[in-house]
Amino acid sequence: MSNGQTPHIIVIGAGPGGYSAAFHAARSGARVTLVEKNRMGGTCLHAGCIPTKTIQASANALETAGRLAEFGIASKNAPAFAADMAAVMARKEKVRATLCTGLEKTCAALKIRLARGQAELQAGRGVLVHTAEGTESLSGAAVILATGSKILNLPALPVDHKRILSSDDILNLAYIPRRLLVVGGGVIGCELAFIFRAFGAEVTVVEALNRLLPLDPVDEEVSRLLLREAKKRGISVLTAKTVQNAAIGKNGVKCAVVPSPFAAGAAGQSAEVETDIVLVAVGRAPDTEGLNLGAADVATDARGWIIADAAMRTTAEGVYAVGDALGPGRPMLAHTATAEGLCAVDNCLGKQAVMTYGIIPSAIFTSPEIGVVGLSEAQANGQGIRTRSSLVPYRELGKSHAMGELPGFFKLVCEEGSGKILGAHIIGAHAADIVAEAALAVQYGLTAADVAHTVHAHPTLAEGLREAARAWISGS
Repeated sequence: MSNGQTPHIIVIGAGPGGYSAAFHAARSGARVTLVEKNRMGGTCLHAGCIPTKTIQASANALETAGRLAEFGIASKNAPAFAADMAAVMARKEKVRATLCTGLEKTCAALKIRLARGQAELQAGRGVLVHTAEGTESLSGAAVILATGSKILNLPALPVDHKRILSSDDILNLAYIPRRLLVVGGGVIGCELAFIFRAFGAEVTVVEALNRLLPLDPVDEEVSRLLLREAKKRGISVLTAKTVQNAAIGKNGVKCAVVPSPFAAGAAGQSAEVETDIVLVAVGRAPDTEGLNLGAADVATDARGWIIADAAMRTTAEGVYAVGDALGPGRPMLAHTATAEGLCAVDNCLGKQAVMTYGIIPSAIFTSPEIGVVGLSEAQANGQGIRTRSSLVPYRELGKSHAMGELPGFFKLVCEEGSGKILGAHIIGAHAADIVAEAALAVQYGLTAADVAHTVHAHPTLAEGLREAARAWISGS
C-alpha cells in the first residue's frame, strides 16, 4: 500500500474492535467503510460493559444509601430507599444512547462511511452489503472482520426471554425478581449476581467448576475472598454443580441441580431449586452467520471461531480479524478487541505489528471489584517459573478505613531472585482502576523494588501496591 494511492479499508462490525480500527485507519489517511448490521458500539455498548456498569452504579448507590448512618448521615424522616427499575433502565438507556451518538459523530468527523446492513464476503476482498434498499458491492485493499460473539444457547436451558433469560434480557428487566438463579459463576454471572442482590433479590449462583471466577488469570485467593463476600451479602453459591434441566410452572421455575461432570471430585446429592427467574450466563458463540466466510477462504476452527495469527491475518490474503470472533483462546474483552483493531490496521498499512496477550488487564465489577494482570501463581508454576508472592490486606490502608471499604487485598506474584513483577491480583474498592499501574509494571518488566521505591500519594488506595512491593522485598 505504498504506491501513493489512498487505500480503502472495509471494516465489518462496529463494536470496540471495529470502530477502533475504523477510527485508526481514517486518522492514518485511509478511506474507510464501516459496515454494521445493528447499532454502533456492539455488545460492549448495548448488552455488555456499559449497560452492566451503568446498572451497577445504581446498585452501588443503593448500597451506599443503606450505609448512610455508618457515615454519620442521619435523617429525621428516616427515608427508605429502593431501586426504581424503570428509572434505572431509563438512565442506562440514556448513557447508551449518548455514547452511541458520540461514536456516530466521530465517524462523521473522520469522514468514515457507515453502511448499515448485513455483510457478505466475496473472493478477493470483495464485500456485498445487503440493506433494506438493496445490495451494494464493495471492494477494498483490506477487509477487517470484527463481528464479535453472541449468546450461546444451552439445550438444557432454552432461553424463553420470560422465565429463562439471557444476559441481554436481564439488562432490560423492568422489575426486580424475588428469586434469581444465576447459571454460571464467571464474570457476567458474578457481576449480575451482586447487582441484583443489591437491588433486593434472593440470589443463587450455580457454577460447574470448583470456584467462582474459574479463569486461569484469576488467582484462587481472589476467588475465595469473593465467595466470602458473596455469602456475607446473602448470595447462595453452589460450586461443582450444574443445572440439569428447568421446568417452568405458573409460579416460577423448578431447576434440577446435580453434581457437575466438569469438576474433579464433584460430589453431593442432587437438589431441586425453585426460583422466579433463571439467568443463563454461560458461554458465547461466534457471530458470523451470513458472513459467508468460505467464499473468501477464511478458515475457522471446529466451533466456528475465525482463525487468525498474531498479526490478525486470517487465512485469506488481505483479510484480517479481531475481537470476540477469534474465540476464547484469546481474552474476550473490549480492550483486547481495541488493541487488535489497531494492530490489524497497522498491518493493513504496511507496518509489522503483532499482538501479545500476556499483559492484558482484566476488570471484574463485582462487590468488591477485581483487577488482574499478568500471571497467577498457578500459571507461573505451570511455566516452571520460581516465584514468591506478597499480600497486603486493604484494611492496612488508612484510605480504606476512611472510605469504609475494608474487604480486599493486593497480591504481587514476582520472580524469585530478580523480583520482576509477573502478575498482580487486586480485589477491593476501585481495583479495576488501580490495576492500570500494575499493568504498566508488568508491561515494562519492573521489579518489586521499582514500585516500592516510587512515592505514592497518601492517603490513597494505590498505596496498597507499594505496600505489597515493600512486603515482597522484606519477605513478609
